Amino acid sequence: MSEEKKLLGENRREFLLQLLKESSEPIIGGELAKLANVSRQVIVNDITLLKAKNEPIIATSQGYLYLRQPKVADQYEKTIACHHTPEQAESELNLIVDHGVTVKDVKIEHPVYGDLTASIMVSNRREVKQFVEKIQATKAIYLSNLTHGVHIHTIVAKSKQQLVDVEKALNNAGFLMNLNE
Repeated sequence: MSEEKKLLGENRREFLLQLLKESSEPIIGGELAKLANVSRQVIVNDITLLKAKNEPIIATSQGYLYLRQPKVADQYEKTIACHHTPEQAESELNLIVDHGVTVKDVKIEHPVYGDLTASIMVSNRREVKQFVEKIQATKAIYLSNLTHGVHIHTIVAKSKQQLVDVEKALNNAGFLMNLNE
């Protein structure tokens, strides 16, 4: 579309929404900008406007993703409390995805801002590696750094047993918070 006219306003947002709905993988803002023949900042603004219209779009470390409503029978979700150092984050995430479980997000309780949640959406080692590399490349810190390693993950699996198994593995690795602490 680089040789064509720019898509304008509502037409562009409809185009972006269609692209996101049709994609099963996240799409980076730069790619959306190229396809719509606009700047990345215009895409950021468009995504904000789409979110304001209650479109379920999230920004992940791999790009923008349109959240589809999961089929209740096909997915099980659990919230787990974890604690570890920043150096152990990749190991924790790999342990989870190696059990066929997706890490949907990370949450912390900040003393000033209250609950902060960030989308992670990693389901395999490649996505974990990309997430960790992006943290390192941008010199960002993990949210859990703000709470001395304490954080919560929402995890999603296709079976209840996967959730049980990953919880046991996290506990054995010392990543799961002890309820007696």
